[in-house]
Amino acid sequence: MKKNLWISIAMTVVTTVLLGLIYPLVVTGLAQMLFPHKANGQLVVKNGKVIGSKIIGQGFSGPGYFHSRPSAAGNGYDAANSGGSNLGPTNQKLLNRVKTVVASAQAANPAVSVPIDMVTTSASGLDPHITPANAEFQLSRVAKARAISVEQVQAVVSKHTEGRQFGILGEPRINVLELNLDLDRQFPVTLPKP
Repeated sequence: MKKNLWISIAMTVVTTVLLGLIYPLVVTGLAQMLFPHKANGQLVVKNGKVIGSKIIGQGFSGPGYFHSRPSAAGNGYDAANSGGSNLGPTNQKLLNRVKTVVASAQAANPAVSVPIDMVTTSASGLDPHITPANAEFQLSRVAKARAISVEQVQAVVSKHTEGRQFGILGEPRINVLELNLDLDRQFPVTLPKP
């Protein structure tokens, strides 16, 4: 009996050290050596300041910016509270929110149908991408706010449109942060003078 007890204690200690300490340290070390940018969250730095991450969505509200998908994470784009709303398709709260967003979007662009990712949240609530249809819906607003042509904005959108991974996985998508940063570089938003 004592022998079995000591063996079980020894196995617990050995597996804890191997799998709880050594393995995570080795994997973390390899990730830092081989893929440091990805291992550290793919942070985007502008003028020496971290302004976001390529893999975590954030909100944009100005008329000169492409807006991200709605977020159900906490109070909106809260990475510490990631998760979907868990509201089903017949939930009245979800239906009311979607109807409100659709009505607002259609008021701004009545001739075009509203893309689904413009009114629904992703599973994590932190999706950094929008669909090409969502970007196309927003083209005229962004062009008008930046005092440039729709074609100029479309060229930047096309440049940032990523295809399916390996040609078959997922859907075409656009990283909103990268798109907005590129627009700021090429066509800065000019604020009206007071």
